[in-house]
Amino acid sequence: MTRKFPEVGLKLLELAGFDLTLRSSDRPMAFTELVERSTGHQVILCTVGDGINRAFLEHCRHLELISQFAVGFDNIDVDTATRLGIPVANTPDVMSEATADIAFGLMIATARKMFFLHKTILKGEWGYFEPKANLGMELTGKTLGIFGLGRIGEKMAQRCKNAYGMSVIYHSRNRNRTAEKQLGAVWVSFDELLAQSDVLSVHSVLSDDTRHLFDRTAFERMKSTAIFINTARGAIHQELDLIEALVAKEIWGAGLDVTDPEPMAADNPLLSMDTVCVLPHVGSATMEARDAMSRLAAENIIEFYTKGSVTHLVNPGVFN
Repeated sequence: MTRKFPEVGLKLLELAGFDLTLRSSDRPMAFTELVERSTGHQVILCTVGDGINRAFLEHCRHLELISQFAVGFDNIDVDTATRLGIPVANTPDVMSEATADIAFGLMIATARKMFFLHKTILKGEWGYFEPKANLGMELTGKTLGIFGLGRIGEKMAQRCKNAYGMSVIYHSRNRNRTAEKQLGAVWVSFDELLAQSDVLSVHSVLSDDTRHLFDRTAFERMKSTAIFINTARGAIHQELDLIEALVAKEIWGAGLDVTDPEPMAADNPLLSMDTVCVLPHVGSATMEARDAMSRLAAENIIEFYTKGSVTHLVNPGVFN
């Protein structure tokens, strides 16, 4: 176990007869420590902050399974794991509600400058009523653009449709026929997504195709009144370009649960902008979601050793 994971999953593993090596700290381990601790173990239960890269896997090719405490797995060199015959499992869907709530909350908070205005209270700057000051924007009837209309993106779209009657457009590798039927979601090209969205919310995986996809060129194509939301991975947007776009008023605001790098520097200009809200990557941080992730990560391990299969397998080619 690379962190202090919720007990629900650990108890399942103990009841199933597994010997567990637990940690008393959530401090990320350095490469040498991670390798040393993994020696003599058949399974590693890890999370997004752990560097399960090619070098680690070459040192730990004895591993029989990697169980990831997350839906994303960009911290794992999946190609190398597959080449070495190591299955990689993750915990999809169980954190979708919690992460969609964060995206929805960031959208509202950004639209009404909530984080910035809270800071004025802390600094004793409450002041007096000014009819033209601190103006945000309403969301009713606006157009929501989703980049990556999977489980989390669909739940974000549901919230925006039901709460504000927002129109939903999206761009994904695959069409989401369910969302098209139930939410009236319309698939558009990437350029159309940029041009038409009043709120553009990112819910895709980080890959070579999506890394820094939202750069200065992309922001320039967006509405000057648009809000950019990213609760997926920080490296999907180019942070310096985002800062420049906000300063130049090429877009109106941004709500981020992910940054690049993480953690963000305390003097990052985004933290002082009135139309920017930043959270420290807490999309799945509910008791319900984290317990469910722990349970599913444990169930992946138990299923592998009892049935020889893994339902939530990232690299199905490993069994070929």
